[in-house]
Amino acid sequence: MFDFNIVTQWLDTLLMSFLPAWATVLIECVLVALVIITLYAVFAIVMIYMERKVCAWFQCRLGPDRVGPWGLLQVFCDVLKMMTKEIVNFRNTDQLLHHVAPFLVITASMTTFSCLPWNKGAQIIDFNVGVFFFLAISSIGVVGILLAGWSANNKYSLIGAMRSGAQIISYELSIGMIMLAMICLTGTMSFSEICQQQENLGWNIIRGHVPAVLCFILYLIAGNAECNRGPFDMPEAESELTAGYHTEYSGMDFGYYYLAEYMNLFICAGIAATIFLGGWAAPLVPGWEQWNHIMLYVPGAVWFVLKVFFVLMLLLWERWTFPRLRIDQLLTLEWKYMLPMTMTLLVVMALCVSFGFVWN
Repeated sequence: MFDFNIVTQWLDTLLMSFLPAWATVLIECVLVALVIITLYAVFAIVMIYMERKVCAWFQCRLGPDRVGPWGLLQVFCDVLKMMTKEIVNFRNTDQLLHHVAPFLVITASMTTFSCLPWNKGAQIIDFNVGVFFFLAISSIGVVGILLAGWSANNKYSLIGAMRSGAQIISYELSIGMIMLAMICLTGTMSFSEICQQQENLGWNIIRGHVPAVLCFILYLIAGNAECNRGPFDMPEAESELTAGYHTEYSGMDFGYYYLAEYMNLFICAGIAATIFLGGWAAPLVPGWEQWNHIMLYVPGAVWFVLKVFFVLMLLLWERWTFPRLRIDQLLTLEWKYMLPMTMTLLVVMALCVSFGFVWN
């Protein structure tokens, strides 16, 4: 498996050879920012096109097929339209909070996107408490949503924001419990160490057997709810709230919410691929030396992206299969069923690890 630390250390040494330390750090920060923005934009475009086509497939229709071959340019046209569209300011809105809110949402989304381990040595943010950092930063997006609903001075926006805040905060508890269960299995909160461990010992979903599989299933449910996706899209219930908390937004202010929603889904799938499916670790099988030798030739980033899109297909399958829940059913599912189950799985996983009932 290629280690990207070789590239980053070479670049750092090269810059340090003819630049002062502060200039080297500045250039490296600019390069990292460009990488984040580029990957963020590219995968957002892919995600939008993918959902339209997958949605069409589930509903037995074609999806976008007019603008460009197979409708490939439709997303680019939508982006251009959104970037050139007028931003409308309403008289009774709190202008400052109304314009700050989408930046909070997109900042939280891009920061959590930076936590994903793409390859060995190719992780932008890698702390020894990476899981806690991820959970803390992702919570900032809730503030942006609540500010959007409050500042709009619109009853539909306010109801949508309150629904979204209650939903996200509630399902964060289940996601936190699931992540704690996998921390019990791996013994570390660093995403890079979690991936490294799975490269050596096997994927967590296999090592943790039944409790890990159940955690994975519950994560798929809680992940869709955390991202306000169907069947948990009550904050944006069109028949009730028009567009929910971003009803009063237009132009790129709305575009930030649109972009963050799709990329939060990608991030949700990326975390699932990291803590359950090995991250950038290749699918190695003990005793299959020739198979393992071939798999190690594939770059880790390719494995990571393939696993992410596999999880995305499961999340989209969930969305287009089940009907939308009422808000009371949504919160009942979390507080009466999901949370007790995830707490139980956390205890079971801790007992399995303590008594050695895991596969190594």
